[in-house]
Amino acid sequence: MRRIVFAGVLIAAVGLLSPAAGIQEPPPGMDGGGRNVAEIQKIRDNLYMITGGGGNTAAFVTNKGVVLVDAKMPGWGEAIQDKLKTVTDKPVTTIVITHSHFDHTGSIDYFGKDVQIVTHENTRARMENPNPFQTFKDKMSLFEGKDRIDLYCFGRGHTDGDALVVFKSLGVMHSGDLFAWKQTPIVDTKGGGSVVEYGRTLTKAIETIEGVDTVITGHSQVMTFADFGEYADFNNDFIKWVEGRIRAGKSIKEAAAEFKIDPKYKGYSINTFMGGIEGNIQTAYNELNN
Repeated sequence: MRRIVFAGVLIAAVGLLSPAAGIQEPPPGMDGGGRNVAEIQKIRDNLYMITGGGGNTAAFVTNKGVVLVDAKMPGWGEAIQDKLKTVTDKPVTTIVITHSHFDHTGSIDYFGKDVQIVTHENTRARMENPNPFQTFKDKMSLFEGKDRIDLYCFGRGHTDGDALVVFKSLGVMHSGDLFAWKQTPIVDTKGGGSVVEYGRTLTKAIETIEGVDTVITGHSQVMTFADFGEYADFNNDFIKWVEGRIRAGKSIKEAAAEFKIDPKYKGYSINTFMGGIEGNIQTAYNELNN
């Protein structure tokens, strides 16, 4: 799989020294034997969030087996499996991938060739995994009854294949990195992402998806569907602001120097990854001027 490094997946390369004992302790996310260790949080009955090692992984225990949403970085399959064993003895039967970045796809192969892998057709085209995939374009449903999962893609944002995964009976959605955190967005332009269309894509999701109140984000804590809606407003307002800078004849650097987060977006911050706000503005200028 292509190795694209994104914010939130940096891992300590060395251990920390204990001031008291003067001995080396394992880095965060590892046990004393050097094994990766994840954490698990119950979200609803039969639905869990597994954190650590890249993007947040959802684990949905169905009648036939466990459905994972995203599979972290390479080397974290065992850590995921260790946490699953604390809540179920059922095997992983399906993995849904929200997008192609390696911090969400890296441990797919750990779960074997018999696992069904499901993702958007654009995501599949960017992955080098030789195993067969089931793909969708706009919407697809998996399973029935209380085990039903709805998959949606509403357009370009973080990439051009961001899947939103809705656990219909539980009122929960996994947003992947389309909503990773309350920050200025990371947009993978080589992966088809768009700064200009980002907010529009989120708005389409809000107007279409019903019955969701809880969102498992790509890298942050669990949030609400209202937070997801606010993130759409944030991105739409950002583009309106950029359009205003263009009309005012501002250069990209001048616009970046002027940018401040509106106080109405409490808890938001500027992401410094991939060129930070100047990178976002550069991408928006490129899109709006073409």
